[in-house]
Amino acid sequence: AAYFAGIYRDAGIRGGHVILLNSEESSYYEATKRQALAALRAYPGGLQAGGGICPENAADFLEAGASHVIVTSYVFYNGKIHYERLKKMSDAVGKERLVLDLSCRRTADGFRVVTDRWQKMTEEAVGERLLDRLSAYCDEFLVHAVDVEGRAGGMEEDLVRLLGKWEGKPVTYAGGVHSYEDLERLRTLGRNRLHVTIGSALDLFGGCLSWKKVSEICAAHVE
Repeated sequence: AAYFAGIYRDAGIRGGHVILLNSEESSYYEATKRQALAALRAYPGGLQAGGGICPENAADFLEAGASHVIVTSYVFYNGKIHYERLKKMSDAVGKERLVLDLSCRRTADGFRVVTDRWQKMTEEAVGERLLDRLSAYCDEFLVHAVDVEGRAGGMEEDLVRLLGKWEGKPVTYAGGVHSYEDLERLRTLGRNRLHVTIGSALDLFGGCLSWKKVSEICAAHVE
């Protein structure tokens, strides 16, 4: 992980995500955490850390150099947004260092937040009202389009349009970006207001997109 962090650091790419995919119950968790902390130390202030973050362990990642911690399951679980936990998390790390990860799925009447590894649908509709409400507790949003996530088969364009209407805090879209044309569509449909995260489609991770070209395209659109 530190090797990739060094690539991001040397290229000046800020805001990359270091995600721990093994839970604390896993026998691999401690090794996973060591890798994450090594990456954060390799690029202090340049990366965000997520995966099992809670008030009790957030300081480990921030002290290692994370600019923000990304919170998902601590706040979003069992089909609900737990606002008492959200406030506790925000108070523990400071809202200026908290990113909320909203995973959402298309329904007949729009996009709704899903929890529990994307298995439980909530009543929370993704839109300006929800983002306004949650923005009181955080600095940024990371929004996953779970129906296209990890498939490198195209974006959830209706969600991109929806997110582009909001003029609040920074929003990063995740899910399905697999071509340079997608980046242009994202800029147009999202009104040049959205950040984007790309994982498996990058050549760094075995995909077909040049990470250098992706970085250049994104940098060219910064206003």
